[in-house]
Amino acid sequence: MDHILLKDLKIYQKALIISNKSWEIYKNFTWQVKKTIGDQFIRAIDSIGANIAEGYGRFHYLDRIKFYYNARGSLLESLHWLELLKNRDLITEKDYSSISNLLEDLNFSLNAFIKSNYQTKGFESK
Repeated sequence: MDHILLKDLKIYQKALIISNKSWEIYKNFTWQVKKTIGDQFIRAIDSIGANIAEGYGRFHYLDRIKFYYNARGSLLESLHWLELLKNRDLITEKDYSSISNLLEDLNFSLNAFIKSNYQTKGFESK
């Protein structure tokens, strides 16, 4: 697995795309929206890729998987903040659908990636 550079890892590429698209939404929020909900949204979004990167840099597969689970937690937290942004009419339906679909796709890919890390060591994923 280490022969692939982080920047070439598909789940990492997907996380970066989501971060960049989310930043385009975030930067147009008012100061008040940024401070009340926007900062938490963008931190959770950016944490997905950061945890993937940190896990990918770890040597032991269980250490790696711990960070991939953290990435999955951040992904689900991002969905929470995205729902609140939509419910409070702070983003457009188009932006909501776009980010939501990207997050759901990444969630599927991340779960498969976690499972493959377990399988390389002969274990089942949790």
